Amino acid sequence: MVGDRQGWLRCLLAGAVFVVGMTGTTLPTPLYPLYQEKFGFSELTVTVVYAVYAFGVIGVLLLAGNASDTVGRRPTLLWGLGFAAASAICFLSADALGWLYAGRLLSGLSAGLFTGAATAYVMDLAPPGGQSRATLVATAANMGGLGCGPLLAGLLAEYAPEPLLLPFAVHLALVIVSAVVLLRLPETVREPRPLTAVRPQRPALPAQVRPVFVPAATASFAGFALFGVFTSVSPAFLARYLHVDNHAVSGLIVALAFFASTAGQLAVDRFGVSRSLPLGCAVLLAGLAFLAGALSAELLVLVVLAAVVGGAGQGLSFRAALSAIAAAAPVERRAAVISTLFVVAYTGISIPVIGVGLLSGPLGLEQAGLVFTGCMLLLVASAATYVLRRPVRTGVHEG
Repeated sequence: MVGDRQGWLRCLLAGAVFVVGMTGTTLPTPLYPLYQEKFGFSELTVTVVYAVYAFGVIGVLLLAGNASDTVGRRPTLLWGLGFAAASAICFLSADALGWLYAGRLLSGLSAGLFTGAATAYVMDLAPPGGQSRATLVATAANMGGLGCGPLLAGLLAEYAPEPLLLPFAVHLALVIVSAVVLLRLPETVREPRPLTAVRPQRPALPAQVRPVFVPAATASFAGFALFGVFTSVSPAFLARYLHVDNHAVSGLIVALAFFASTAGQLAVDRFGVSRSLPLGCAVLLAGLAFLAGALSAELLVLVVLAAVVGGAGQGLSFRAALSAIAAAAPVERRAAVISTLFVVAYTGISIPVIGVGLLSGPLGLEQAGLVFTGCMLLLVASAATYVLRRPVRTGVHEG
């Protein structure tokens, strides 16, 4: 039917905009060693620059997490693209460290607006009966975009001129094209209200959610922490200890973690939510064990396995956690409870990563990574034990 084809075209175009928005958030990943050479800063500074992004995301989640429901999807996403463009301009102008902090903060604000609004928009635009496929499009666009960032930057940095400029110039051009596409798509919020109607969204944790929230949030924290370490310091580890100086290779390895996360999220439909959370924890444990082995033995194959297995475990456990918490939360407080989970998850991207940076000075990057891995192994093992003793009851259909 013509209507269905038009609906899917709009849905896929919104997904493409989603990909562009998320690509910018991971674009600097394989470039951090080059910035270290240019500005002469330490691993600690790398991790802080990286973590500033998470603070931007958390700020948006708390202050404007429901913005697209209030002012509309398109205005929210246009603001997100505006922050993405401003971030790219900061990196293009970077002649001092402060530009990197500004660029990462703006990137976090963009991601905070995009994550919820673009997911809802993709699902809004799908034809009737297409919600399941639209969820797949949104999931693939989100994690696929995150994976495309390091891959694109790594390829351009390795095989094209101006490695610290061209990736951001290309992304800026893609953002402009995305804005044009977005302006041609329809608004799906029926009665948008002015920006002044947006209210801060307090985190919430009702009593009936807490038994599910504890293991779900613990696993989410550890999974996002693994992503944080991978996307901040793995290029430096690859270059310094494994002599992998090819930026395309380091970008590809980081991208594999995000692509594997997409596969892990899709696998929840096969295993069901209640089984996916403990299974995700087990896979995440294996990924962390591979990371520990990679740090100890300095083997590239173990780094790749850590990316793929750890990414799959993160995707499996996080989508199961999100589904379980959404099912357990009262309808009228569901959005606030989900925001609480995201705040915990993005705290996982920031605090442990900065911890690795702090320890890398006195201990070295390898030993700091091993301390991090040991702590995350304890967290994930605790979450898995809790879930096995008290199985999650979701109240949703298990596939």
